[in-house]
Amino acid sequence: MNPLIEQLKGIVGAAQVLTEGDLSAWEQEWRKRARGKALAVVRPASTSEVAQVVKACAAAGTSIVPQGGNTGLVVGSIPDGSGTQVLLSLQRMNAVRAIDADNLTITVEAGCVLQRLQEAAAGAGLLFPLSLAAEGSCTIGGNLSTNAGGTQVVRYGNTRELCLGLEVVTAQGEVWDGLSGLRKDNTGYDLRDLFIGSEGTLGIITAATMKLYPQPAATLTAWAAVPSLEDAVRLLGMAHRQLGAGLTGFEVMGQFPLSLVTKHFKTQRVPLYEQTPFCVLLENADHESEPHARAQFEQLLSNAIEQGCVTDAVVAENLTQARQLWHIRENIPLAQAEEGGNVKHDISIAVSRIPEFCRETDALLARHIPGVRLVNFGHLGDGNLHYNVQAPEGGDSAAFLADWEEKVNTLVYDSVRRFGGSISAEHGVGSLKLDKLLQHKSPIALQMMRNIKRALDPANLMNPGRVIQP
Repeated sequence: MNPLIEQLKGIVGAAQVLTEGDLSAWEQEWRKRARGKALAVVRPASTSEVAQVVKACAAAGTSIVPQGGNTGLVVGSIPDGSGTQVLLSLQRMNAVRAIDADNLTITVEAGCVLQRLQEAAAGAGLLFPLSLAAEGSCTIGGNLSTNAGGTQVVRYGNTRELCLGLEVVTAQGEVWDGLSGLRKDNTGYDLRDLFIGSEGTLGIITAATMKLYPQPAATLTAWAAVPSLEDAVRLLGMAHRQLGAGLTGFEVMGQFPLSLVTKHFKTQRVPLYEQTPFCVLLENADHESEPHARAQFEQLLSNAIEQGCVTDAVVAENLTQARQLWHIRENIPLAQAEEGGNVKHDISIAVSRIPEFCRETDALLARHIPGVRLVNFGHLGDGNLHYNVQAPEGGDSAAFLADWEEKVNTLVYDSVRRFGGSISAEHGVGSLKLDKLLQHKSPIALQMMRNIKRALDPANLMNPGRVIQP
């Protein structure tokens, strides 16, 4: 009988400490590329219980892996294979604590699923703009721990920009209440920003106060065919100038990833893709009226066609059509998975340099791997590409990953460095990119990160082996 497990049962209840049976929902990464083994899966229901669990684990010298919806892509929220770590699931802590319509804020617990937060805001006549493909299962705690991006960063920023305050359980089991909801608080170091993006390595986010916005009067979606990435960047500049803050989304998709959607989702109709190397999905949110937004959009697209950076375009006539267009974009990762294993990259490059980066890196990969297929799509509006690499057609995807994944990562990440970019735009580091971070992050930055880790978690019990090695 393990005394720590008995102590944990006393804190959260025996039914909420899982040690037997099928624990794959917590121990297996959702892409099924990695699986660990937990000492126990512990499911607290309150911040007080989280604090007691952390104190008990700290006293026992047992490390903790916090987990939200387990939808991460960098193997950062499952236990290692030792069977010695406590997996702390925050899914039971899912309450919406408060909505302050006058302050335009909502306070939720870390296990609140993103879609539920969106719906709670909408129920109050307001907007929470963070939008991800996994929004039906990812949690706000996980979004904050990785500083998730999504499709509306061009207007509203990453999750960091949407957060006004946090409640955090420290590595010592103390509770920091920073849920003020203030937009101005210039009283020293911004502790909130330390924990956002830290992937549970400094402490455990248990609640957050997030920004809300007025609902737009109209939201319109357009799909445009562009001859090149240079033209996509030109279109983005025109959209910024003509739509201003109304531009909320700007996604680019290559012809090959769109062909995968039509191949693996037979009922999905993808407009214009067969006639062009790239398509762009734009969203315009207007606070005046639907006719005003449509007129703006149509004028933008007309000007873009005249200038040659768009060859054809369609504007969604209603919400159903708009959702269908976004569904195409969201189905690209699913279609790619159906095609077989692939090497994923979540990179960011200055928007102005993206065409040159893709041209050089495409050619580089083609020289090393004849027939390689590039699934290039993403958030061009904020410089974030999902620059994924698929095996040559008809090839064995498992063998491709075994033989080429490390080489592909080296080629892509070295190219990212030459262009002054980042190897992780929104997915985080986890354990998957830990070694790559050592190669691509400034030694001075790494040392400052280690110093922060040692100061806040000197025993290295908070999600060890992720983001930074102390």
